[in-house]
Amino acid sequence: MPIHFGTDGWRAVISDTFTFTNLRMVAQAIADAVASETWMNGYKPEQAVDSHRMVVGFDTRFLSDRYAAEVARVLAANGFTVYLAQGDAPTPVISFAVHQLNAIGGIMITASHNAPRYNGVKLKAAFGGSASPEQCRRVEVYLNDNELRGRGPNLMDFEHAREQGLIIRFNPIPAYYDHVRTLIDFDAIAENPQRVVVDSMYGSGRGVIRGILQGIGCEVTEIRGEMNPGFGGVHPEPIARYLTPLAGAISTGAGSFGVATDGDADRTGAMDEKGVFVDPHKIMALSLKYLVEKRGMTGAVVRTVSTTRMLDRLAERYGLKIYETPVGFNVIADLMLKEDVLIGGEESGGISFKGHIPEGDGILMGLLVIEMVAAYGKPLHELVEELLADVGPAFYERTDLRLRHPVAKEQITQKLVAGAPAEIGGAKVIQVSTTDGVKYILADDSWLLIRPSGTEPVLRVYAEGRSAEMVKALLAYGEKVASEAV
Repeated sequence: MPIHFGTDGWRAVISDTFTFTNLRMVAQAIADAVASETWMNGYKPEQAVDSHRMVVGFDTRFLSDRYAAEVARVLAANGFTVYLAQGDAPTPVISFAVHQLNAIGGIMITASHNAPRYNGVKLKAAFGGSASPEQCRRVEVYLNDNELRGRGPNLMDFEHAREQGLIIRFNPIPAYYDHVRTLIDFDAIAENPQRVVVDSMYGSGRGVIRGILQGIGCEVTEIRGEMNPGFGGVHPEPIARYLTPLAGAISTGAGSFGVATDGDADRTGAMDEKGVFVDPHKIMALSLKYLVEKRGMTGAVVRTVSTTRMLDRLAERYGLKIYETPVGFNVIADLMLKEDVLIGGEESGGISFKGHIPEGDGILMGLLVIEMVAAYGKPLHELVEELLADVGPAFYERTDLRLRHPVAKEQITQKLVAGAPAEIGGAKVIQVSTTDGVKYILADDSWLLIRPSGTEPVLRVYAEGRSAEMVKALLAYGEKVASEAV
């Protein structure tokens, strides 16, 4: 199978396509791309960047530590000084290390929230966020070119590279902790300590939230924090269907509410005192409200096309500019680098705010949820109820239609735009957006989005309505027209 290095890097099944041989080829292509004259095109760093320094990290998946060491060997053989994490670490921690160490880039061995049989490679740019689509395309060009020329990877003995100072083992957590202390109000948490359950889902976020909360009075119970490369047989994704253990821990009194992070801790989710899942839409809206009203912060709001319009209503109230982007945090990151952005995020749980690197961070947002509960002095379920009474109601659902073959995005978009309805569920369609897929926006601010996946043969149907009945009507209509369009 050919290796496709997309805008989110490369993911494949372990021992099928994700092999040491293929990984070395990918690492060599990354080394070639990073060493090319055009790697930094379009990015003007605030600080000097060491063009021969790279950071490598890894998650808790099967063989991730070995894969990371192999990547370090290839980079060292190509003349890079490699800072290799001593142990598994969250993606945002490694991304911050790239920025903090003034490295030209970074590589994270992870398949994020995907099933346990997968592993992958995420590529980071010098600013500490995901590499741009153009940078990722350059990696794929080198991959193909090296294969055509029969050029194998450069490789250096690991211990020899360490002796030469080309591979340096380091702990990225302390510097990240120091940075997070400038973003989270730990005094507010200390004044009203919380009893919280942290569900690390066996991922590389394990121990990180608990560690930084030590010594400020919080009672933190961590579940699924041990090493388990099989993730207990579930996808390490912080969504309701995979958080039954978190609900169980809360119901038995282990904590008053919970926060969860995914396999590499760049996504977040939460659960209130009643065991009700608090999705990223509500977390992001609550965070925007808190940052403006409690902290007095300002700036633009950036959300993907599939993220709640509660943010639009709040932004309008506060007089803040709002941007809608295609799905993918790299587009959000681009805006965060160019504009004064207060908060940016997507429905999958990747969220960041002003002062941080432009990277989704489940650790940071989990801590902000804890700060909000402490500062408001109210239970999480009450904060959500007040939010929905203020700028809601907002009901959200998504369904995925599995296809036999990938679909042509342009062709589907044309069909759905041409066949745009006058109304859905009794509400008038007032706008049709083609930012990413086709989105029908209704007069009551409900919306329906039909969007082909960029990575698999799936047609995603998203809906947000002002009532549960409206969401059902939107999904039913979306599934019908999506099937017809295919």
